[in-house]
Amino acid sequence: MGKKITVAVPKGGVGKTTTAVNLAAAFAIAEKKTLLIDFDPSGACSVSLGFDTEKLKGDIFQVISFIKHIDSVIHHTDLQMLDFIPCSINSAEVEERISRLTRNIHLFENILNQYALEHYDYIIIDCPPYLKGLTTVALAASDSVLIPIRAGQFSISALKKMYSHICLVKENLNKRLVVEGILLTMFEKNTKAWGLTQNALYSNFGSDMLDTVIPKSTTISEAEFYGKPTMLFNVKSPGSVAYLKLANELMNKNGQNYPGTF
Repeated sequence: MGKKITVAVPKGGVGKTTTAVNLAAAFAIAEKKTLLIDFDPSGACSVSLGFDTEKLKGDIFQVISFIKHIDSVIHHTDLQMLDFIPCSINSAEVEERISRLTRNIHLFENILNQYALEHYDYIIIDCPPYLKGLTTVALAASDSVLIPIRAGQFSISALKKMYSHICLVKENLNKRLVVEGILLTMFEKNTKAWGLTQNALYSNFGSDMLDTVIPKSTTISEAEFYGKPTMLFNVKSPGSVAYLKLANELMNKNGQNYPGTF
């Protein structure tokens, strides 16, 4: 049975989509069959993986609307063990589909349970940078949530909002939901922002802080420009090494291991 991990935080500019794409790629490199689902109508995952958004053969909303079967919208990537389901960026249709989905909060979960769980080791769901609507639907369907955050003035308030929403989802929709971990992204150790937020982060959320941190890296940005996960752009770059370590940390946390080394 596959594990469903939602990547979510109510704040933009923290590397949420970057983390979803590169964690999924890292799991695939670690020989775990992985499905990445873009649940953000901006469609950024498609661009990050090098897909032409005008030539996609279907999206997750068409599955939820029973227009297409999930099989028909799965896109294969440059990594043999990584599949991808995109999200529509047609704003004229998105609002109606979101409305339909939120009226049946467990529809997405049921679709994943019927098909994807038996085919994949990990299902990574990238969400929009807000908590209502699609993010709530994803959390209701998931086993855990990974929260990427960048050290800074608003990181603590964003995390508090995230945890409050997780509690609501647990109480009303999904009792099994847990925090997979808090991931520091775009990390620069010797900065004022880190110095000011370090104590607050660890005193409030210490038990959920992951050991792995993702450094600020121009290579990650360059890889996105060329439509590749950072490991396929430069596997030896600090960003690539960090995301591979993240995958290894989460696999160890879930009682799995990779036969190779990162």
